[in-house]
Amino acid sequence: MTTKISTLLFASFLASSSIAQAGVVVGGTRVIYDGGKKEASIGLENPDSSPYLIQSWVENEAGQSDKSSFIVTPPLFRLDGNQKNTLRIMQANGALASDRETLYWLNIKSIPTADPSRSDNTLQLAVNTRIKLIYRPQALKNSTPENASSALKWTRQGDRLSVNNPTPYYINFQSVSLNGRPLEKVTYVAPHATAFFPLPSDARGNQVEWKVISDYGAVGAVHKTSL
Repeated sequence: MTTKISTLLFASFLASSSIAQAGVVVGGTRVIYDGGKKEASIGLENPDSSPYLIQSWVENEAGQSDKSSFIVTPPLFRLDGNQKNTLRIMQANGALASDRETLYWLNIKSIPTADPSRSDNTLQLAVNTRIKLIYRPQALKNSTPENASSALKWTRQGDRLSVNNPTPYYINFQSVSLNGRPLEKVTYVAPHATAFFPLPSDARGNQVEWKVISDYGAVGAVHKTSL
């Protein structure tokens, strides 16, 4: 999950200025769309007293806006203080792969409202929460990425560690280490694809350990193999 912050209003940033940040809570770190169902959903909560404008949209894996594959409703609405609401995600294009998962990104932007009662200079920020939206075909419902991750094949290639994923699932890593040395910037490996992660210059040994993030955002058990 990533968060992007964009400036909505900047009024002569003085020593007396204050910062107002969006406080909307997203009810999950990812959305798994079951291909056998008509929709998926995720909850939102505004614990603040002030309302926020919520704008939502879907991007493809490359980060480009994609309005043809999924529809998010409501796409734009006001979420009042101390209130909850639910975003519904519906598939618009039925031509997605049926033998493997497909990755999209769900963007949820929280835009704060201006407070007319305040006289001081205020910097207001819109916070964009970006989480994975994974389409899982109905044919894959009998297993999980956690179970499938034992089939991963690891290889050292110079200053990089490669991982080949022969499974139809996106495998999202919480951590990867070589001989107990944690690797930085580990992300995920796509179905039937290979990903590469940089190794520290002094990395040694051949014992690889990794942990996978589950459908619910929890961290699974340690998996181990030798190169």
